[in-house]
Amino acid sequence: MPKQDFIEMATEKTASASIESMYRVFTVAEAPESTLGRIDQQISHNLAGFLQDHIVAVEKDLDEVEKDFSSSEIPEQPIFVSEQTQHLLDKLVAHSVHTASPSFIGHMTSALPYFMLPLSRIMIALNQNLVKTETSKAFTPLERQVLGMLHRLVYGASDAFYERNLHDHSIALGSMCSGGTIANLTALWVARNQCFPADGDFKGVRKAGLARALKHYGYDDCAVLVSKRGHYSLSKSADLLGLGSDQVIAIDTDDSNRIRPDRLIGRCEEMKAAGTRVIAIVGVAGTTETGNVDNLAEVAAIAKRFGIHFHVDAAWGGPTLFSSTHKHLLKGIELADSVTLDAHKQLYVPMGSGLVLFRDPLTPNAIEHHAQYIIRKGSRDLGSKTLEGSRPGMAMLIQSALKIIGRTGYEILIDQGIEKARYFAAEIKKTSEFELISEPELNLLTYRFAPESIRRQMRNCTPQQCREINELLSKITKRIQKTQRNRGKAFVSRTRLNPPQYDYQDCIVFRVVLANPLTTRDILRGVLEEQSGIAAEPEVRELVEQIEVIIRKAA
Repeated sequence: MPKQDFIEMATEKTASASIESMYRVFTVAEAPESTLGRIDQQISHNLAGFLQDHIVAVEKDLDEVEKDFSSSEIPEQPIFVSEQTQHLLDKLVAHSVHTASPSFIGHMTSALPYFMLPLSRIMIALNQNLVKTETSKAFTPLERQVLGMLHRLVYGASDAFYERNLHDHSIALGSMCSGGTIANLTALWVARNQCFPADGDFKGVRKAGLARALKHYGYDDCAVLVSKRGHYSLSKSADLLGLGSDQVIAIDTDDSNRIRPDRLIGRCEEMKAAGTRVIAIVGVAGTTETGNVDNLAEVAAIAKRFGIHFHVDAAWGGPTLFSSTHKHLLKGIELADSVTLDAHKQLYVPMGSGLVLFRDPLTPNAIEHHAQYIIRKGSRDLGSKTLEGSRPGMAMLIQSALKIIGRTGYEILIDQGIEKARYFAAEIKKTSEFELISEPELNLLTYRFAPESIRRQMRNCTPQQCREINELLSKITKRIQKTQRNRGKAFVSRTRLNPPQYDYQDCIVFRVVLANPLTTRDILRGVLEEQSGIAAEPEVRELVEQIEVIIRKAA
């Protein structure tokens, strides 16, 4: 809608607070030609256009953006919806990140299926609260159905299993939550409580606390084991659960960023001998930085050998199970006691939707809580086995995606993402300026600016000279990434890795995530071409010349 239209709407009346105006705010605009009705219709019909019209190519400095949100005063009198709408379009939408752009390939975001926009209106209009059936009614069995659909995807139990357990209110196949962080926290919460249950006069860790639990069961400490590539949410979870973030023990990975089973076994034995109870071993199905998958079957066997809860963080890689071609990469996930999935990643649902699934539906009873006024014992309320209380009906959007896209649709999306990652990796290898750092196993990869001529001459350099060169290459990679981001045509992220070919020295690398189905090969080639152009600019050439000085000294 043109800005002038909004101004004309706003000048029809003077805004003021009254019982009549409050009534209008909280009721549906019955007349299509009313001010609210016109705004509602035009935004609904033209939202895609609004987004396109207000995307800016050049990034506005965040300090400048903050000035538009600097007032901490609540207005004494109300303003018109039209006025606020225009404010949001000009000050918020115009300076938001275009995460749906096919050239925005730096983070785990993507374009959403367009049907999510109208269906989200249903969810918002109904405003159901999934904590209790009294505030959710049909949404409760729908959420149980979604958990069952994804439980079947991961664990593949029998028809009889799901007929028996899907709507049994005394158990839960999983727990919906706002994302992978809460899902991982829930899984570790369950694992901790199962480790230290009630025993005789001891009321269990959930009531007596961790200090008394350790004392009762004869342990000095407890810990969580995960690879060095484990997600930072695990450390936050350990902090919240009273373990301490230092007790998330990072296990060495191999050259493919997968946990080393031999090191995992060794650490389990060490902890057992030291009187430390390992409450969970976490396998990773799609590391955040490189997209690699642990050998889940082998990790599961180790967890079983030591009697430890086996959790799989499949927030990113879980939907790979839809692919007949690639699901073997997650072999062993069905052995996990719990599995995290993020629906707002590769299930293509809006932000704020994750879940944790449990192989044994009795498992979540370890965290069951009740309250007389809302989630009483014996009720069908989902809130008794979730960390979060009040929750929106995001399961409706997940169910819609699963039904509208279907298994074959998700298979196409997963296969295309992996194929594009392999294509991009091949294109990187063809260049003389860039070096592929991590081969794509799923649809993530990393690379950096490191001309072939420099790499070749580094073989004659001392370890110290190589370190100096790598530090300069990291500076160049960082400069290219920031410059490309600021110019607004394309975006890749960056991270630090420790490539084995450089003696595990810290190196800044580009990180690319290829989940957006709208990203094409032409766009990927364009990303490299723009980076190559930036590398030829004077600021970067100065750093390259510093590398050449080091190389000449080594000759």
